Amino acid sequence: GNLFIRFNGTLEREAVFFNCHMDTVEPATGVRVRREGDTFFSAGDTILGSDDKSGIAALIEAMRLIRAHRLDHGPLEFIFTTCEEIGLLGAKALDPAMIRAGSGYALDSSGFGRVILGAPAANRLHIILRGVAAHAGLHPEQGISAIKLAALAIAAAPCGRINRDSSINFGTIRGGEASNIVPAEVVIDGEIRSHSGRELDELTGRVREVFRQVVDNWQDPGGEARSRPELSFAARLDFPVMKLQPDDPVVRRVAAAARLAGLDLKYESAGGGSDASIFNGYGRPTAIIATGMTNVHSTDEQISLRDLAGLTRLLVALMTM
Repeated sequence: GNLFIRFNGTLEREAVFFNCHMDTVEPATGVRVRREGDTFFSAGDTILGSDDKSGIAALIEAMRLIRAHRLDHGPLEFIFTTCEEIGLLGAKALDPAMIRAGSGYALDSSGFGRVILGAPAANRLHIILRGVAAHAGLHPEQGISAIKLAALAIAAAPCGRINRDSSINFGTIRGGEASNIVPAEVVIDGEIRSHSGRELDELTGRVREVFRQVVDNWQDPGGEARSRPELSFAARLDFPVMKLQPDDPVVRRVAAAARLAGLDLKYESAGGGSDASIFNGYGRPTAIIATGMTNVHSTDEQISLRDLAGLTRLLVALMTM
């Protein structure tokens, strides 16, 4: 489950929270850390796990330094979530009423010196096309091929990069039982992402209409089909739009902390969802701070001690200012 830690402050400040996720992608069994100079790698047969354990390590070290040097700080909350890599499930399951802090930071992005202020919303698509099974050699005219319907719809639908803000992908397709059976059902899973909530809705409607037209316009070429094709089209919001502005307090605070820590930051938008997307959706402005991890989700993953130390300095400044 999730792990929630609260530290009472020694300063009269607004509370701030910090978030990392505890899960990793695979392969992650038996990780052996290898160090070359000031860079950490895995042994090559697993991931390293710096996504997102680098953030956890920096938070622990920052708090250790604050305690060791008796530095004053405001109220702090650490939110360690689970199941981020499989759909942000830990953050989605968290009761937002537990969070006293009005804003915070998610430590979860590659590179160093980057702060993510924007990320898209995403709709998950689950589409089922139902035709009619028939013997492909004896009575093909009695069948309705769900695979052909799917092919027509996908070919006509917008897909890939739509514009700078939006993309559409059909990620998996399943259907058919055997080469001699007209396929009766196809299941398609996909997603639509956009930095604009309005455009997300519009694109979802466009894709739905394409599939609907393919089904509604189907013609029975032999006049022997026993029914008509059917469509089930479900779209659900996976995560909301994240859109912070440079003058938002949560952004101004990290900028001030970077100056104290002697760091230069770049402010960017990203193309993926994270726990920060969910926290922003809870009404808790959350910026994403890159931890220095690189080549994530691969056995070439690595992180440098220099970047970890820089991240820790930034966190200490954020906690004590």
